[in-house]
Amino acid sequence: MELNFLLLFATALIPLAIGSAWYSNALFGKAWFKVAGMTDEKLQSGNMILILGLTYVLGIFLSFAMTTWSIHQFSAQGLFATQPGFAEQTGEYYTFFQDFISKYGSLHRTFGHGAVHGGIASIAIALPIIAINALFERRGGKYIFIHFGYWFVTLILMCGVISKFL
Repeated sequence: MELNFLLLFATALIPLAIGSAWYSNALFGKAWFKVAGMTDEKLQSGNMILILGLTYVLGIFLSFAMTTWSIHQFSAQGLFATQPGFAEQTGEYYTFFQDFISKYGSLHRTFGHGAVHGGIASIAIALPIIAINALFERRGGKYIFIHFGYWFVTLILMCGVISKFL
């Protein structure tokens, strides 16, 4: 199985696109400002080119991670990748894997299946991380759910696109 790097670089834009809408005043921007203690001065004090650039780079890391989370075939490939002859594309492990992929390579490769994995990832990974940080920062439930909602939507879209089109 080969990675489509162009698609992964494109899905890395999803956190930026969703974030620009999610944290806008049209959606949750005003509430986020209040619960995060954000001000216009604080917002404008940052280097936005650096912030957006790093967000994109981190989005690339996230796209790669969500590929293995949402496409089962990559896990199967991982079982065989270190076996003799696999890297050289020879031997029984490589032959078995190629036969497996020819039969099951498209199984569960839908947007909906990826979206389910994105939802699970947001609940199992993003929510605990956000909530633990918020608890120690003495932030309330509204803070947690604003950020969790963002990651829930973002990871559903990322994993859905990855599962369907990669």
